[in-house]
Amino acid sequence: MGSKYEFSYDKLWKLLIDLKWKKKDLQKSANLGSAVIAKMGRGESVNLETLAKVCVALHCDLSDIVEIITVEE
Repeated sequence: MGSKYEFSYDKLWKLLIDLKWKKKDLQKSANLGSAVIAKMGRGESVNLETLAKVCVALHCDLSDIVEIITVEE
């Protein structure tokens, strides 16, 4: 038995709403592909470089956009 983890980008989506940004705006500002935005929309992991680009584009920290949720198996 062990723990598994999932990623939640709910904080990111809330931040985009607060900024009145669409996912397309983030994609353009952070120079990301649509596939990466789609992966995040599904709660899948993306590489750290991608998350850094998002943080730079939004002037925020990593903890402002993603949470790691532990799921017991």
